[in-house]
Amino acid sequence: MSVSTDPRWPSEHYLKEDWGLRGWLLTTDHKRIAWLYLVSITAFFFLGGLAALLIRLELITPPGDLVSADTYNRLFSLHGIVMVWFFLIPSIPATLGNFLLPMMLGARDLAFPRLNLLSWYVYTLGGLFTLAAVIGGGVDTGWTFYTPYSTLFSNSAVIAAVMGVFIVGFSSILTGLNFIVTTHKMRAPGLTWFRLPLFVWANYATSLIMVLATPVLSCVLMLISVERLFGIGIFDPALGGDPLLFQHLFWFYSHPAVYIMILPGMGVVSEIIACFSRKPVFGYQGMVISIMSIAVFGFVVWGHHMFVAGQSLYAGLMFSFFTFLVALPSAIKAFNWTATLYKARIIFSAPMIYALSFVGLFTIGGLTGIILASIAIDVHVHDTYFVTAHFHYIMVGGMVTSYLGGLHFWWPKLTGRMYSELWSKVAALALFIGFNLTFFPQFLLGYQGMPRRYHEYPADFELLNVMSTLGAGVLAIGYLLPLLYLSWSLRFGAVAGGNPWRATGLEWTVDSPPLKHNFPRTPRVTEPAYAYDPTAD
Repeated sequence: MSVSTDPRWPSEHYLKEDWGLRGWLLTTDHKRIAWLYLVSITAFFFLGGLAALLIRLELITPPGDLVSADTYNRLFSLHGIVMVWFFLIPSIPATLGNFLLPMMLGARDLAFPRLNLLSWYVYTLGGLFTLAAVIGGGVDTGWTFYTPYSTLFSNSAVIAAVMGVFIVGFSSILTGLNFIVTTHKMRAPGLTWFRLPLFVWANYATSLIMVLATPVLSCVLMLISVERLFGIGIFDPALGGDPLLFQHLFWFYSHPAVYIMILPGMGVVSEIIACFSRKPVFGYQGMVISIMSIAVFGFVVWGHHMFVAGQSLYAGLMFSFFTFLVALPSAIKAFNWTATLYKARIIFSAPMIYALSFVGLFTIGGLTGIILASIAIDVHVHDTYFVTAHFHYIMVGGMVTSYLGGLHFWWPKLTGRMYSELWSKVAALALFIGFNLTFFPQFLLGYQGMPRRYHEYPADFELLNVMSTLGAGVLAIGYLLPLLYLSWSLRFGAVAGGNPWRATGLEWTVDSPPLKHNFPRTPRVTEPAYAYDPTAD
């Protein structure tokens, strides 16, 4: 495969095609749709981040002296709903996946370009419902919408928030279907299944989860609306319903959703580590098997969220066993990434710093997940800040870090421009330091018994909360800096050339930015994935 290294700006590329508003809002180019998603999820990310910052400012002192208890409930609900449903789940698949998947496969576009555009409009419609809920006074149920509170007692805008999440689920299904068909039907000649980049495998597994699990979420959210609007006894025990039915249905989707969020990040990190260690990924086939194993095992561990809900002892033991078991594929990845780095000539670029941060933070999150898989310990720390810290080490320390790493890695391909290497490293280090300062104290708070979702707490917990809030400030800097220097690079960044990282993969064989239909002619693949030569310069 030939690689373009021309340092000049390409004369024709997808960003030059029809710069009018109509050209963007009616585009069927997967690369432009990726930009539509990028702008949308960035807006939701900073909305959810603002709510998180207000939460930490409230918790800097023991008494509830910044906002009322009711406002605090609405803040953490807004933070969770926006971050989980409108940022974490769509982030990598809808942006980097949309942009890269066809190019990595040697295709001109996704299998269903119009369906791809529709998925963004569905996502936007769901977001508008959620924003309507915020404007209408907010919602105070938390991101989980637990019954019977959400159906009987809450006086907040539950229906609008639920409908927003219900609608955005269809965007996930459409994207998943598109990715599955594209991966099966549109691979370039010679691109066999075991020559696929791990990023493609990760998005393929994620798409299977989205298509199979999201309809369950849609059904349970519709049941909430039906019970709340019409008083039908689905979850209300006074009417013959069962509130635990909601938990089973909700977590049957929502634990696989954890892997919707984290699997694409694992694919990103695999690409980055291979590139900047200049080595093929160690144990490629084992990585593929572990990716698909996580997608399967993710469907049989939902009950570990319900150890204190009164389920039978035997069910608890089985869910505990499968939770321990699902850690094995993740451990395989961590060991294989470490083996890839072993004796490598590591290039500490900004994407690599993000990738290495991911490995460290995800490992801590995974190990604490093993702790929570033990029923006795889970009962002790359930609904405390220990669970909050574990969740954020996986979701923020893992997924957000990998998302930013991938955005920096492929930014030259998206834009044809380079960013400031100095400021990007500063941002990556600020994120790592700020994140640990924010969430590691919460492990200690939770183990000592501080419950989450309270806006007041005993004075004994003040020091650790002050540390956590200080870390949140550093973390905010780590998030704001990329917004600034990446935006600056769009106008003033140096021209990137086709392959500034000297990476392998079909996406690096075309100009930066790429042509509208990616390839001037259909490529033919003759090498395995990650054909790096460790002895080359």
